[in-house]
Amino acid sequence: MDFLNKKEKTFPTITAFTTMTNSGTTNVEKSCSDPSCFFCTLKEPESAVRRAGIASCFKKMPFRDNQDDVLVLSRLWNIAMTQPNDPELPSLGIFDCMARMIQKSIKDRRWLLRDQNIYTPYYAAHVIGSYTMNKFEFAEKAVESGVIAPLLGLLRGNISWIEQRAAVRALGHLASYERTFKAVTLHEKELVELAMKIASTCLETVYREFVGVKDANKRLKYHRNLLTKGVEELETENRKAEEWASQLQCWSLYLLNCFASKGRSLSLICRREFLRDLAEMWGGLVNHASPAGVGLIRILCYSKIGRKSIAECKEVIKNLCNLSRSSDDWQYMGIDCLLLLLKDQDTRYNVIEIATSFLVDLVDLRSLGERSNVGEKITKALLLDYEQNKLKLTMSNKVHKFLEEIWDLKVEKRKKEKLLSDEKVEERRVLVGLIKQEANHMFLLGDIEESLSKYTEALQICPLRLRKERMIIYSNRAQCQLLLRNPEAAISDSTRALCLSNPANIHSKSLWRRSQAYDMKGLAKESLMDSIIFLNSCVNSGPTKRVKIPYYAAYMISKQMDATWLFASAKSNVSSKQVGQELEYDELLNIVMDRRGSVSGLHTITEEPFVGKEGSGRKLETARRRKAPILARSM
Repeated sequence: MDFLNKKEKTFPTITAFTTMTNSGTTNVEKSCSDPSCFFCTLKEPESAVRRAGIASCFKKMPFRDNQDDVLVLSRLWNIAMTQPNDPELPSLGIFDCMARMIQKSIKDRRWLLRDQNIYTPYYAAHVIGSYTMNKFEFAEKAVESGVIAPLLGLLRGNISWIEQRAAVRALGHLASYERTFKAVTLHEKELVELAMKIASTCLETVYREFVGVKDANKRLKYHRNLLTKGVEELETENRKAEEWASQLQCWSLYLLNCFASKGRSLSLICRREFLRDLAEMWGGLVNHASPAGVGLIRILCYSKIGRKSIAECKEVIKNLCNLSRSSDDWQYMGIDCLLLLLKDQDTRYNVIEIATSFLVDLVDLRSLGERSNVGEKITKALLLDYEQNKLKLTMSNKVHKFLEEIWDLKVEKRKKEKLLSDEKVEERRVLVGLIKQEANHMFLLGDIEESLSKYTEALQICPLRLRKERMIIYSNRAQCQLLLRNPEAAISDSTRALCLSNPANIHSKSLWRRSQAYDMKGLAKESLMDSIIFLNSCVNSGPTKRVKIPYYAAYMISKQMDATWLFASAKSNVSSKQVGQELEYDELLNIVMDRRGSVSGLHTITEEPFVGKEGSGRKLETARRRKAPILARSM
């Protein structure tokens, strides 16, 4: 990067880039007398003539020094992005041309820093990535054309993080096909170590080299142009840099997934230090279609080596537990991982001490997205050897207490209630209602502890089939726990209430109460997700006219968005001043929508799922459940 900073003044702005639209179209229409002009060749109506001209251009481009070549590459990028399945350009030598252009950029830095050549490696790598994202036939052509070595050169950081992002995307596509994976494995150790390093450090790199640089004149000009198509507005650049940094991390994890799903390099990927980093990598609000770190953790949980390494890392287990008891879209992945660890006798007793106190709150969960009987599966995993090992010394009294609670609730109480007649159930419903009224009265009088005790009494006699009544009682008890400053108990009760709601995780009062409890414990991500879904429920339940957003919810979202900002840790690490302005209340809706919804520009993470790739091993689910609009101004 030093050589780029020294030569920044040699990078004039490309006028074509300032006229580029979001779709990537460039204003290159002009009279031309050059018979070998690429743009004129593209317009040639005669197929044979056009194909010969394009092939000739691809052969000559790496060996000439033409200032207009960067515009050709920009046009090729646009074609590759919009027509990635069109076989014409891949059949005419585009991969060989792009590979040579990248090699030229890496080896000849004097050429790279002249005119507009600095844009060359980025566009060339993106052309390769776009054409290889859907068709294995194109991926095979790319490998045969020798693209892996130059892409690896970019991945090493020979230029900057901008080019790394394009390179790791392309390498991820090549690694996801069975037919081209073998060629990628020739560089396996270096690729895996580079991907791990990038995933762990890229956020700090982007912050240090771009976002944290407040003086726009000190930011690399070509980075600014690529990020914002020449708009050059500081806030827009920061937002786009945040998106691209997240994509760089997610594509690095995607590449690691390609190896891990095939059981490759597990000992490398399962290094304790990296697993700790991995648990903190959140898809979050920037890349809403990527599971980030938990996606790779789940892949690792399918292997014996992975389960053993993860079970020995308490930080990872705690993160999985928090995720399993949240309203994050990837909640089911946290549950999946814990169940895999609990079912393995070699890891079960390393995990059960931590996991039981979290999973006990989920035993009433019926369905989660397309998954059914989730609570029953959790119950079965926790009680796997309960009867035979009731007094097992390796378990603490706390774990025994939770397992007894699950046994009494899901086995003993269920057996007894099968004998209850409808009349008896109705009698219980009335009695529960009376006790709840007493609890509500105590609450209004300010006797919170007595109110909590009454809610507990109501739960003990409330039949399991009365799910709605149990949901309300748990939620009310959670409010008592909040007022008594017992955040863990409040999280437990509100989670149980949310598991009883239909569908799960939609009871607005429980969401808000759990969000406050998570805030008390400093769990910003979990609090943020609950606050967003709570606010969404307020919007959906409101009148058709303008919805009034509760100030307290808007404040909580603003607070937690600051805490979960992608560069929060990086900012702390580089000891830099805060970048950007604080969120204004009037702007909150737009910013939340912007971070949760679609974004303009290159959507490299959502261009294709990990599933559907030929020979990708176990499937990584990236078809994320889309929530209803988080915030919307009703018309």
